[in-house]
Amino acid sequence: MSRCVGGADSVAVNGDSTDDGCDRATFATAGAAGAMNTANLTHAHARGVALILVMWITALMAILLGSFALIARTENLEARHMFDTTSARYAALAGVERAVFEMRNPNMQTRWVPDGRAYEFPYEGAQVSVEITDESGKIDLNVADNSILTPLLMSVGVDPSRAEALADAIQDWRDADDMPRAHGAEAPQYAQAGLAYAPTNRMFQTVSEVQQVLGMNYEIFRRIEPAITVYSNSRFPNAAFAPLEALRAIPGMTDELARQIIATRQAMPPGTTGALSGLTLPGGAAIMASGGGSTYSIKSRATLSNGVSTVFDASIRVGGVSNNGRPYTVLRWRDGENG
Repeated sequence: MSRCVGGADSVAVNGDSTDDGCDRATFATAGAAGAMNTANLTHAHARGVALILVMWITALMAILLGSFALIARTENLEARHMFDTTSARYAALAGVERAVFEMRNPNMQTRWVPDGRAYEFPYEGAQVSVEITDESGKIDLNVADNSILTPLLMSVGVDPSRAEALADAIQDWRDADDMPRAHGAEAPQYAQAGLAYAPTNRMFQTVSEVQQVLGMNYEIFRRIEPAITVYSNSRFPNAAFAPLEALRAIPGMTDELARQIIATRQAMPPGTTGALSGLTLPGGAAIMASGGGSTYSIKSRATLSNGVSTVFDASIRVGGVSNNGRPYTVLRWRDGENG
């Protein structure tokens, strides 16, 4: 009787040749080993796939969490900026309201003077700076003529011939006729310049309207804007309240004298009346620290500690009660840039 000895090289004991049973046993052993190796490879492959899958899920979760954190931070910053901007706006509005209150102060010794000087005060965590200018200190576009318009334009760097032409064109814009002045412009001149509009032949409604006048550009307008108004009904500026740009336009005025006038009047205590000591206008007229009207320009800037700021630039008329119950009427209101 034969029996198998060995593995793959098994031989039959007590026989002359390899038994078929030995062959089957050998193949069975080899098959089992192969199956085991395949199972091990499959298991290792599955573990690798699972590891990669876990890594991808982890990376995806990290990205999602990072995105959520970024969104939350962005929304927080936006909310903070909105809060700061709103706070600055209310503080700037408080500056306008206080300016009106202080100009109605019955105590002349503490009443704010509307000559462009800055008044500063803290308000709800903001620093507020307010400048008030009596509109009587400006040049009214609706009544000014070449005697003041031409010097005004020349004082900001416009050459004499162009200044003369602009002065004429400004008057042609507001007059009721269609006859151009010597260097002015009416409808035909606007058409020749390729403009689709013509002079309105009525009074200026706002100072910005002067930008539509033939020959005017934004740069010139920006320079003369502090000196002009449509509310004073005065051809020449009241030197007691005039800004530097308006003083320079007075015929015969020098830059040095204009600055001396501003420095002298701002050094005078509130409530001071009479002439500015030692200073006169070109031609010898005294400068009286009194007078003025009831219409004012107010610039109120509120700045928070983090630098966010808001500016309100308004023209108001004080007196009576407006429709909203306030003791003033808003004639013009402009929001400045948030910083």
